[in-house]
Amino acid sequence: MVTISSRRRTFLSFSAAVAIVAMSGVFGGAFPSHAAEPTKATVELNVDQTGLMLQGYDPVAYFTDAKPVKGSEQISAEYQGGRYNFASAAHKDLFVKDPAKYVPTYGGFCAMGTVFDKKLEGDPTLWKVVDGRLYLNVNADVAKKWAQDVPGNIAKANVEWPKIKDIPAKELNTK
Repeated sequence: MVTISSRRRTFLSFSAAVAIVAMSGVFGGAFPSHAAEPTKATVELNVDQTGLMLQGYDPVAYFTDAKPVKGSEQISAEYQGGRYNFASAAHKDLFVKDPAKYVPTYGGFCAMGTVFDKKLEGDPTLWKVVDGRLYLNVNADVAKKWAQDVPGNIAKANVEWPKIKDIPAKELNTK
């Protein structure tokens, strides 16, 4: 019987995710944003076809409740081309006063993917707030890999994001 260490398994899982992304053209773009045809205003954002960010999760809840909370379509606000839903009017008010404080980093795309010049789906349930910024990752294995060097990965992603933010996910993820 062959055993694989936890560290090796995480690396293999991350490598598999990157390989799938590299082949995403074959799979019809499995990981890029849900946006059918990105516009100039939304190419930087991980939105669905209606412009919804964070799959409807309340961006303020990560900071005030320390957990992901689904928002309501009846309580929403728009910011820089994305629509955000909130669990309460109070959360919406906080957001409207300072939206930049609450929006996800890298447009809601996977933080670790950004390190590798990819725009992968950010899973709103795989999150971390670091130095007052919200970061998402594509899956649990990638989130674990990202967590191994959060400051280093943020530094790398901060260098890469300006290079890729204006490029549609579909173009990046098929290279």
